[in-house]
Amino acid sequence: MYPALSVLQALTKQDESGRMKAEEDRDEMSFNHHPSPSTFHSSGVLWVGGIGGMETDLVKRAGVPFEAISAAGVHGVGLQALPRNLWLLGRGYRQARHIVRRFRPDVLFFTGGYVGVPVALAGRKIPSAVYVPDIEPGLALKVQSRFASRIAVSTEDSRQYFPRHPGVVITGYPTRPDLNTWSLEQARQFLGTSADLPTLLVFGGSRGARSINQALLSALPALLREMQVIHISGQSDWPEVEAFRTSLVPEDAARYHAYAYLHEMGAALAVADLALTRAGASTLGELPLFGLPAILVPYPYAWRYQQTNAQYLARRGAALVLSDADLNTQLLPVVRRLMGDQAQRSQMSQLMRSLARPAAADSIADLLLDLSARPGKDVSRG
Repeated sequence: MYPALSVLQALTKQDESGRMKAEEDRDEMSFNHHPSPSTFHSSGVLWVGGIGGMETDLVKRAGVPFEAISAAGVHGVGLQALPRNLWLLGRGYRQARHIVRRFRPDVLFFTGGYVGVPVALAGRKIPSAVYVPDIEPGLALKVQSRFASRIAVSTEDSRQYFPRHPGVVITGYPTRPDLNTWSLEQARQFLGTSADLPTLLVFGGSRGARSINQALLSALPALLREMQVIHISGQSDWPEVEAFRTSLVPEDAARYHAYAYLHEMGAALAVADLALTRAGASTLGELPLFGLPAILVPYPYAWRYQQTNAQYLARRGAALVLSDADLNTQLLPVVRRLMGDQAQRSQMSQLMRSLARPAAADSIADLLLDLSARPGKDVSRG
């Protein structure tokens, strides 16, 4: 969801720049000048998502037209759910065919999820690009990539999963353009943090992470003696986190900055000296963008995607990996050790920043514009 919105913002920015350039050229060139055929029009975008999906409100809030179709996963579901899920996918395919015929897109863009499978099938003759956020693609992206003209990946390590596809492009993870606009002083002032204490940022993704929240609360009194903590808990555990915060003595409470959800995530990433987080795909883009060293705790119940992401950063010296099962015993000593070793954190920060690809969204936008300007199916796919 967020990578797609980032790419859409890059397309909109390029469209605005293109229009300004066209106006300048019109003043300087003869009347027979024509704009580029790859010009993007923001009114010509349609986001297709799942019925009742979590992206619905966010996409509509961004001003993007949205339509929903039926879909369901088939990987890892029980035998009882499988027939119904297959029926939903068939229904979604019929709905997607209707949308494709009516909207008549020039290019399709997929960022994962089983909702994209019916659309990929319905639009298999249309040039398309798939973006793989995690290093290892999920089953839905593997299916969608079979119809894709281009496959954009976050890292070189992802190329091995598409050995026969000629259109793999390494772009990096597309981050939101507003993420890295905070100065250190602005971020500290906004969050109310002090320049005199190191800052630990703890978060578990958009929905939070219960095991991380529980382990942090147990270790929090000891941590707050040495550092300040920004904790983004997610909505589910927020009542418990809020109650814990009110029980702290005033001195500790002033060092504990807790949020159920933080829209200004760039501010938190800017002030942090160390992150403790899951290893979702966003860590491949956001942590390198800020050069933020991390302790990564892969979610243990989601195949091996997060484990693969975490090991990628750990092998490059930019992060440490802590298992979910060891959180309660290891969180406190590992955080303390890293916070007390500024030289190691500095080295990890440099290595993390070396992995950044801040122009990823623009690269994918260029790829989509190139595909949209080509008639018919891309030649690389026969």
